[in-house]
Amino acid sequence: MAKNSDYFGLDFVVSLILAIIPITSWLCGVVTRLQEGKIFAGLVRLFLGFNIIWLLDLIFMIKDKSICRLINV
Repeated sequence: MAKNSDYFGLDFVVSLILAIIPITSWLCGVVTRLQEGKIFAGLVRLFLGFNIIWLLDLIFMIKDKSICRLINV
């Protein structure tokens, strides 16, 4: 059985597919950070998550099976 990944506890393959698509990666990243209670990090992703953070999320998802967490506030 595959280890649960970052987006809503979905399978790694499903989370990876969501991370590859920029719009879904941006939306899932914002919702994930807000669900964790990290309001500031969610807002940063809301306004800046469509560029370099998307690439970082993709790299981290492939490497660590987790999205990039630069800000833990």
